[in-house]
Amino acid sequence: MPKVISPYRYDKEKAEYDAGIAKLRHSYCMDYPAHVHLETLARCNASCNFCPYPNLNRQHAKMSDALIDKVLNELTEIPQDMSFQISPFKVSEPFLDTRLFQTLEKINHLLPQARICLTSNATPITEDKLEALQEIKDIRYLWISFNDHREKEYERVMGLNYQRTIQRLEMMHDVFADGDVYFPIVLSRVGDGSQADQEFVEWVGIQYPLFKSCVIPRMEWMGQVEGLTVNPVPNVGCIRWFELSITATGEVAHCCADGQAEFPIGNVNDQHVLEIYNSPEYRKLREATVSRLSVHPCNKCTYM
Repeated sequence: MPKVISPYRYDKEKAEYDAGIAKLRHSYCMDYPAHVHLETLARCNASCNFCPYPNLNRQHAKMSDALIDKVLNELTEIPQDMSFQISPFKVSEPFLDTRLFQTLEKINHLLPQARICLTSNATPITEDKLEALQEIKDIRYLWISFNDHREKEYERVMGLNYQRTIQRLEMMHDVFADGDVYFPIVLSRVGDGSQADQEFVEWVGIQYPLFKSCVIPRMEWMGQVEGLTVNPVPNVGCIRWFELSITATGEVAHCCADGQAEFPIGNVNDQHVLEIYNSPEYRKLREATVSRLSVHPCNKCTYM
């Protein structure tokens, strides 16, 4: 079903969110990450006005093949009966890395319990690439960051050619309709709380009925993107304390919301990835922190 996550509704969501954190605290995730972002190439062809990429301090940085292999091999220490997610990107467009499919094959081979998550703006996805994805196992979803169904707004917000993106979406929908795609495709919008959020969901339902839709609230990336209208910081913990966010330089950001890695918790170039995850200060967040309001830099983050 189409989904809109309201930026302005908290009571029920807060209770469910806190319950989710409590569940994670009583699972393998205390010792092993529930989700790993692995940014192999810090490059994107979009310039979204709500994203830190246009001013990213590591633009075009490329993780070496050797470091990719090091991280993936260290992640094999995660128990095979623990399912976790892995995303081969961070502040980047994964399909711009020519090694993407090689990396995905390595993930399938080394980490059979990993579920792969892909987020793209769709423009680099050709029919051949979409076909090649069918050979990759355990893709949880292909998330398309589309952000606005109105042509002028789309081009203003994302800095991409609207008609070219529509051509890609039409191709993907046709391939999906033929039954050649085994994973769900989601068209998403970073919402602003306006009527356009609901209009986007309705538009997707009409234009691309086989795709799912989602609207998520904006965030300021811990203050790294200015001038956005966002919600107050919620008085809850954070499920991102159970994740690792590895940048193309090897530096491990505090979380997915730390786009610039201004608050690093380690570096995989000279540390074991699980050593970083279980470092005392970061583990303390998972073990005992009730509210992000009580800790820095989480007390600057509105993302839920």
